[in-house]
Amino acid sequence: MSSRNSSEHPVLCSSGQLFLQPLWDRLRTREALTQSPFFPVIFSITTYVGFCLPFVVLDVLYPWVPALRRYKIHPDFSPSARQLLPCLGQTLYQHVVFVFPVTLLHWARGPVLLPPEAPELLQMARHVVFCLLLFDAEFFLWHVLHHKVPWLYRTFHKMHHQNSSSFALATQYMSVWELFSLGFFDMVNVTLLECHPLTVLVFHVVNIWLSVEDHSGYDFPWSTHRLVPFGWYGGVAHHDLHHSQFNCNFAPYFTHWDKILGTLRSAYTK
Repeated sequence: MSSRNSSEHPVLCSSGQLFLQPLWDRLRTREALTQSPFFPVIFSITTYVGFCLPFVVLDVLYPWVPALRRYKIHPDFSPSARQLLPCLGQTLYQHVVFVFPVTLLHWARGPVLLPPEAPELLQMARHVVFCLLLFDAEFFLWHVLHHKVPWLYRTFHKMHHQNSSSFALATQYMSVWELFSLGFFDMVNVTLLECHPLTVLVFHVVNIWLSVEDHSGYDFPWSTHRLVPFGWYGGVAHHDLHHSQFNCNFAPYFTHWDKILGTLRSAYTK
């Protein structure tokens, strides 16, 4: 159904859809942008850098703001410009040189027809949670394999571990193979669950935020792992321990897979 045809017919919305319909209608008026081959790259970079920027500002202010020390995982570490700039440059380079050609090929296959109806709010929430759980399982297996097989670690994953103390812009400091592996998992999951395009965008935003937070080096009272009960979510100190010890906490977000395989190690959190 084209945008022109869908505008000629009233859209009947459930109560759950009514909440999201104004947002979806607004996005559909910008279809020239969202259907552009540039959109995935622009969206990914701006979302990622936008989430990293507050932590970069904190890192810059850290030496002059003693109150930040209580929230820092490594109080004696603050990334320098010589560490920050190569990480940012790597992200920009990979998105322009590798990600954009892939999105261009996908765009050349023809436009994706956007549905006139927004997703239901509860359906969106379920799909985002399911996508996160699937991604967590997939990356756990990928991650364990790339640590246990020396050739895979040296060739594809070692780059991400060059910074033993994490900081936000190091989140996507990784090899092209690792970047495309994560992107492949994302694509498979949203396709398998038949997610609405708006749900796909929300999932990507949530996924990028959680990954940046896990590498930020800051453990705040409002950090995600403090909001999820029963220790189900690892969080920044949990993932930082993986970067410092290498042989534990392989799952990116949740803790159940590490518990099952005996690779969970608790981290000291303030």
